[in-house]
Amino acid sequence: MTTMSDTQVAWLTQEAYNRLKHELDELVANRPVIAAKINDAREEGDLKENGGYHAAREEQAQLEARIRQLQELLRVAKVGEAPAESGIAAPGMVVTVRYQGDDEIETFLLGSLEEVAAGDLEVYSPNSPLGKAIIGAHEGEDRHYELPNGGLMTVAVVKAEPFRR
Repeated sequence: MTTMSDTQVAWLTQEAYNRLKHELDELVANRPVIAAKINDAREEGDLKENGGYHAAREEQAQLEARIRQLQELLRVAKVGEAPAESGIAAPGMVVTVRYQGDDEIETFLLGSLEEVAAGDLEVYSPNSPLGKAIIGAHEGEDRHYELPNGGLMTVAVVKAEPFRR
């Protein structure tokens, strides 16, 4: 498993950073509630057949996993506004590309999944093979990157515009 610290920074707008920080604060504040649920369920007796206890432990595990994920994301986050200038692929830009041999275009945010809470826009990490290949590319420029099967893919940057909510 790759952790975010194995990669580069995650680009976030101030709005997304604040939203995630608020979520983290709420999750941390909720820790005693989950602990109390576990304690109450533990007092009910036999833990092997205690569904409430096991459900509360699972809830606690999910809570702690999300807390760790948010702490790491916020630790490596680069907070700022999307780049103001269009024309160059960079984190925080909505990039439209055309793959070699394909007339279809694809548009996505080059950034963090956490940035697009509504999920209305595809997101590619700047650390992905495609992301690494196109960073710094100007509109109209071709770039190449390696596919998982070892082949090379050529992609043309059609458009790059700042991300707007």
